[in-house]
Amino acid sequence: MNITPQDPAAAAGERPGGLTDLFGFALYSTSLAMTRLYRGLLQEVGLTYPQYLVMLVLWRQDGLRVSDIGDQLFLNSATLTPLLKRLEAMGMVSRTRATDDERTVVITLTAAGRALRERVAEVPAQVAAASVSTEEMSELRQRLVRLRARLLDSP
Repeated sequence: MNITPQDPAAAAGERPGGLTDLFGFALYSTSLAMTRLYRGLLQEVGLTYPQYLVMLVLWRQDGLRVSDIGDQLFLNSATLTPLLKRLEAMGMVSRTRATDDERTVVITLTAAGRALRERVAEVPAQVAAASVSTEEMSELRQRLVRLRARLLDSP
């Protein structure tokens, strides 16, 4: 790699082959930055980013099994269960056993959980305003979804 003074890595005093050259690190650090942005936007309503994602899933379709939520968020039940218990303690969701299979837990929004939707309605627009254009965001999202699919299909 040819490092010139215009190279951001060189300007920051970094050597070639450092973390900033790794594609995975670019994804990881961007994810951290995006989570930090969401943290600031969601702080007022007391949600973490993963809790917000669960609420988005439930606002789209209420009364889902834990496994259905996990499938949509790429989370296993061991990760999702403590998160759902915290949302239940906050009064946002209720957790009940399915009538047809007591091993299955169904998550349902409470009135407070449904009302919260209005309080966070502007979050997507605020994220868009803080990042790239809507067109760029859509293109980047599509590329990331394709990458995720390829990575999940790889051995």
